[in-house]
Formats: sequence, structure tokens, C-alpha cells
Amino acid sequence: MLTSSLYMMQVFDRVLASGSIGTLLFLTLAAALALALMAALDFIRSRILSGLGEWLNRRLGAITLEKSLESVLTGRNDRSDALRDLDTLRSFFSGGVTFLFDAPWVPVYIAVIYLLHPVLGHTALAAAVILFALALANNALTGKPLVAAGNASRRAMRTADAALRNAEAVEAMDLMPGIVRRWERDQSAMMDNQASVARTGALLLDLTKFLRQMVQIAILALGAWLVVKHELTGGAMIAGSIILSRALQPVEQAISGWKQVSNARAARKRLHEFLNRPERRPAGLPLPPPAGHLVVDNVFFKHPNSQKPVLKGICFDARPGEAVAVIGPSAAGKSTLARLLVGLHPPISGTVRLDGAEIFMWHRQDIGRYLGYLPQDVELFSGTVAENIARLRTPDSSAVVAAAQLADCHDMILRLPAGYDTEIGEGGAMLSGGQRQRIGLARALYGDPKLVILDEPNASLDIEGDDALNQAIAAMKGKGAAVVVIGHRPSTLSQVERILVLRDGRVAMFGPRSDVIEALKRQRVQPIPPQPRPAMPAAPQAAPPPAASPNVRIVSSETAE
Repeated sequence: MLTSSLYMMQVFDRVLASGSIGTLLFLTLAAALALALMAALDFIRSRILSGLGEWLNRRLGAITLEKSLESVLTGRNDRSDALRDLDTLRSFFSGGVTFLFDAPWVPVYIAVIYLLHPVLGHTALAAAVILFALALANNALTGKPLVAAGNASRRAMRTADAALRNAEAVEAMDLMPGIVRRWERDQSAMMDNQASVARTGALLLDLTKFLRQMVQIAILALGAWLVVKHELTGGAMIAGSIILSRALQPVEQAISGWKQVSNARAARKRLHEFLNRPERRPAGLPLPPPAGHLVVDNVFFKHPNSQKPVLKGICFDARPGEAVAVIGPSAAGKSTLARLLVGLHPPISGTVRLDGAEIFMWHRQDIGRYLGYLPQDVELFSGTVAENIARLRTPDSSAVVAAAQLADCHDMILRLPAGYDTEIGEGGAMLSGGQRQRIGLARALYGDPKLVILDEPNASLDIEGDDALNQAIAAMKGKGAAVVVIGHRPSTLSQVERILVLRDGRVAMFGPRSDVIEALKRQRVQPIPPQPRPAMPAAPQAAPPPAASPNVRIVSSETAE
């Protein structure tokens, strides 16, 4: 960086004074070598910084994605903020940090100016101190507005993400005005804070440019005065001006680029806090493959932001080779129970055990292949049909076809444009609701899982699909899997051995299918006792309680309380 200034000084003071062409050639060769070295060092530095950004992304990308998934499961709304913070850090290290590496060389440049003359050195030092103070002032005045702008921008992005995820509902029910109102509110807050930062930054940057140019004029004037007094040469005067420009350049860049520094610092702080959240599942020893015996013992559960439990004292079991149905009215807690059965959430009390081990504590990489889960809202991923059935792993052709045949969607898949290699689009947009349901069922059955949880598996199926579902349940029982089916349709119950009835998050009945169905019929159809004809209206007589089968456990509300 000192090459051009020192070269000019030597040319003025030595070559022009002596007329030596040899000296000029030697100085030019030395300058060329120095500039080549600087170019090589710049290239190496840029490669190191680019590599650092890539390394950071590789090192933290997968961890951040896994933590973001955990964040969604725990009910937090920062599902994608951490990934954006990681991208901010990667971009900063890849290109926005350069002036920070130049800043430590400012004292070296000022020291060289002192070697030329102390008066020039004092001027350069005073200018550097003033500009550094302006950089600190810029940080103090723009720090809070930058944080506020970042928070508002993240809120706006969450609103936009939610709207895009629910585009059909937004369009059908005209939710767009409310979404736009929320988005504009956050966008307005972001732009107001960014405008404040821009005004402050522009003012300080213009002041910095003015001071820097004045300092350049001042050092040339002082240099000329010293040349007139024969205390400095003309070459040293020019060199001092160039070196001062190099010394003040990083400080000016720091003022204009401080927004990037502030954003990177805030992103690093948020990412550090995000990645240091406690693990949802404690580390434990790997366990052997399960046989599929599910036991739910006195389970209570409530959502993080709720005070009222959703599930209250749930007890039942499902044995290998058996299917259990979970039925009940809406908001009874059926889907919440399904999530607990596959270990998505831990109960606040009680246990959900698979072969004696708590299923939430089981490592996902160990237990995932033995679980089949069909959620109420089937979500597929962009890619081929085969990749979705194979759970986004390298597809095993025979296992994929076997799962599709078990879910009775093999023929349907063959009718697609490219069969199993058909690209289904983001979220399975190229498929109908029934097709997505069947492919989701095939994914749940892939690899012969030992525990299969089906939440409303026939919600989008026709009669033919219902028959295929029942055949799949029978086949899974034949393979020794425990199957839990959650649903409302009577067709869901044809292949189950026992039925669990949920009401208000409690077990109302649990027992063999025929006995529970008979007890439910008796509850729905009660004889109305004859009413006398008194002069005044009399209170209606209480209906006799239904006689329960000895194999059915009926829990009344008083007992449950």
C-alpha cells in the first residue's frame, strides 16, 4: 500500500535530481514486484474470507436448520430467523469485513508520516482521532434504530411466509387486506428506522468526506510550507499526502460500512443465543430396534402458551400386531395425542413408552426408521414421488414400490407422467388432495415400521381409498406393527381391535371394538321416560345410566375429576 507514495517520493527526490535512468529502472522494477506481492496478498485474503464464509455455512448450516425445526416444535415464531442470521454472517465474512483488516495498519501509516516530518505526523494523528470519533458517534446514533429495523423486517417476513404457506385460504376468504395491513405496519416501522439510520449516516459520512479533503489540503499546505523552509523535499510532501489518504481510508469505510458491522454483530449475538438453547432431547445411549409395544401411562399435556391441559390422565396401550382406534369429537385432543405418540413433544407428566423406553428421549436417528406417521395435514416436499416415499433418502426401489403397493397407490403413481420419477412440485402442488394423502400413507409405511400412527388417514380418500386403507392396516398388523388410527368415519374402525374414546382431553371409554360401539349406541339412543300431566311443569326425570359391558372401561366426568 505504501508502494505508490514511496515510488513517487524517490522519483521526485532521486531520479529527477540526478537524472539517473538506472535508478528509475530499478525503482520501477521494485515497485512492480511490490504491487505484484500486494495483488497476491489481496487474492489470498479474499480466498480466505470467502472460504471462511463457506466454512461457517457448512459448519453451522445443518445445526441451525435442526434447531429451527426444534423451534417450530416448541411453538416459537423464529423458525427461519436463525438461517437468515447465518446468511448475514456468511455474507459479512465473505466481503463486508475487509476494511476491518485495513484498520490496524492506520498506526503504521501515521508512523511513516512521522518519519517524513513530525508536523505532518501530528496533523495525520489529529485527523485520524477526529474521524475515529465520528465513527464511534455513528455507531452510537445508529445502533438502536438498526436493531429496531431488523426486528420489524423479521416480523414482516414472518407475516409474508405465513401468507404464502396458506395462500389458498388467503385467496378464498379474502384475508389479504388484513395481511397487507400487518405487513405494511412492520414494513413502515422498518423503513422509518432505516431512514433515520440513513439520514444520520449520510450526515456523518458527508462530514467525514469534508474533513478528509480539508486534511488533505492542510497536509499539502503544511508540506509546501516545510519545503519552502527547506525542512522537507517535494517528493516527501507528495508522499505524505498519499500516505495520509491511505491511513484515513479505512476510517471512512468504517463509517459507511458500519451498518454491515452492526447487522453482523446483532446476527452473531442472536445466533449464539439460538444455538445455545437447551437441547429438547437429552443425549443417551442408542437402543435396540423396538418390537412395537406402546404404553401410554397417565399422560398430561398442555401447550407452552396455554394454562389449560389438552390431555388429562390418558392411559392405554397398543400391542404388536394390533390396531387401536382413537375417536372423539373435535378439540378432544386426538391430534395432540398423535404427536405425543411419535415423540414430537414430551408430556408434562406421565410417560409414553415404546418397548419400555420413553419415546421422546429416543434418538430420532435411531427410532425414526421404525415409526410411521401420517399427520392430519399431509406435507410433501419438492422432488420426485420416490424421494418423498423414501423419506428424502436415497430411494430403495423395492421398498418404495412395496410401500406404494401397501398404500394402494402403485397404479396411481404409474399413471403419473414419469411414474415414480415424477416431480411433484413444492408441497406436492402437482397432486390432488387424495393423491397427496396416499403418497403420505406410503411414506408412513416405508421400511416396515413397528409403530404406525395415522391421524385422519381417510380425510381426503374416496370409498376405494377407504378400502385400500383398511387393507394397509391389516397388512401392517400382519407384519407385527402396532397401529393407532385416529378418525371420525365408521370405516376407520373396521380393522381395529380396541377403541379409545376421548372427550375434553380425557379417556371416556376404552375397550374392545364391539363393546365400545354398543356402549356408544346406548348413550346416543336413550328412551324418553313418560311425562305426567301436572298443573305445573315438572322437572324432567334423569335418564338411567347406560349399562356398560364388563370389557369396557367408561370414565364419567365425576370420576375423571
